Amino acid sequence: MVQRARVVVVGAGFAGLAATRELARSGALVTLVDRNPYSTFQPLLYQVATAGMGTADVSYPTRTFAAKWPNVRARRAALSKIMPEERRVEFDDGGSLDYDYLVLATGVTTNWLNVQGAKDNALPIYSLADAAILRRRLQHYLEDTAAGRRESTHVVVVGAGATGVEMAGTLAELRRNTLPLTHPEVRPDQTSVTLVERFEYVLAPYKPRLRDSAAKALRKRGVRLRLGATVSGVEPDAVLLEDGTRLDSDVTVWALGVTAPPEAGSWGLEQGKGGRITVTEALNVPGRPEIFVVGDLAGPPHPLPQLAQPAIQMGKHVGREIAAMAKGGQAKPFSYKDPGIMATVGKAEAVLQLENGLTMRGLPAWLVWIFIHVAYLLGGRNRLSVLLNFFWRYAGPHRSRASVTQ
Repeated sequence: MVQRARVVVVGAGFAGLAATRELARSGALVTLVDRNPYSTFQPLLYQVATAGMGTADVSYPTRTFAAKWPNVRARRAALSKIMPEERRVEFDDGGSLDYDYLVLATGVTTNWLNVQGAKDNALPIYSLADAAILRRRLQHYLEDTAAGRRESTHVVVVGAGATGVEMAGTLAELRRNTLPLTHPEVRPDQTSVTLVERFEYVLAPYKPRLRDSAAKALRKRGVRLRLGATVSGVEPDAVLLEDGTRLDSDVTVWALGVTAPPEAGSWGLEQGKGGRITVTEALNVPGRPEIFVVGDLAGPPHPLPQLAQPAIQMGKHVGREIAAMAKGGQAKPFSYKDPGIMATVGKAEAVLQLENGLTMRGLPAWLVWIFIHVAYLLGGRNRLSVLLNFFWRYAGPHRSRASVTQ
C-alpha cells in the first residue's frame, strides 16, 4: 500500500485554498491551518468597510471548505516555528504537526513605510477585522457629527492603487447620495473624501488613458485628488505632506503597500525585498525542496504582483508539483499567465486592462468586474448575497437624487 503524502498548508487565502484544492484531488492528506476560522475575500473588503456588505458576505469557514474532501482537515492556529530537520511545524496554541511537504501561504501585512504616526493614527484595510473597525469608526463619527458632538468627518485615503481608488470612489458616492438621506443634519462642508498619491496619477500599473479615466471619474464623484504628494506624517486629525500641507482628516485610511509579517523573520528562511521569502523558480525554498512558499509571501527570482491571480496560480502550481513529487517526480518551474488587471471606481465605472493590450472602461468593465469577483467567491450563499448587495446599492431604486456640492 502506497503511503499518502502528508501536507500542511499554512494560510487560507487565495494561494492556500488553491493549493489545498489541488492537493485534495491528488489524494494527499492535507491539513489547512489559519489563525482565523475563515477565509477572507480581500478584494471586497472595501465594501464591508463602507457598509455595502456584511462580514459574512466576504468570508467562508475553513472547516466548511475542508469538509468537501475526506482527506482534508482544517485547524485554527498561527504558525510559530518551523523545524525543517524534523519536518515539523509548531503553532501558537502549543500544538505541532509533522509533514512531508509544507506550503507557506500566510500572506503579508500592512506596510507603514516608516511614516511617523501612521501606525497609531491610520486605519489599514487588509483584513476582515480592519474593515469592520473602519466601518464602525465611520459610522460613529458620522453619528457624532450629526448630533453635534464632532465638528466633521473628513476622510483621507492614502495610496491610489486599486484598493485606495475603490475605497475613495465608494466613500464619495456615499457622501453625495446617501448622507443627505440618512444624516440630513450633516452639512456638506463637514465631510470630504481626499485621495493622496505620491505619483502624478492614480492606478500606476495601468495605461495612461485608463488612469486618466479613473481620475476623471473620481473627481466627478467629488473626490479631492492630491497627486504627486508624499505623506510625511499622520496625526489623529490630519495627514501631513512633505510640502508642508496639512490635510484635515478625522479618519485616515492606509491603502499603501504590504510587507511580510514580523513573525516570518523567526522561521529561519531567507528573506528578500519586503520580507518576502526567497524561493526558486519552482516556488520551493533553496535547499529545502519540500517547503514551498506561495502568494504574497513568495519572493521568486522574477517577482510577481501581490494580487489574487498570481496567488491562485501559484497555489495550483504547487499543489500539482507536490503531487508529482510524492510519486517520485521533480518540481517544475512556475510560469505565470497574466490575465490582466481591473479596478472599480464606483457605480457603473471601472477600468480593465488585459495582457494583450485590450482595455475597457465604464459600464462594460464594471459588469465584467462584478462577474469575475462573484465567480471567485466561495459558497453559493455568498455569491447570491453579494449579487443582491450590488444590485441594491448600485442598480436598485433610489429614493432621492440628492447630492452635495464641494
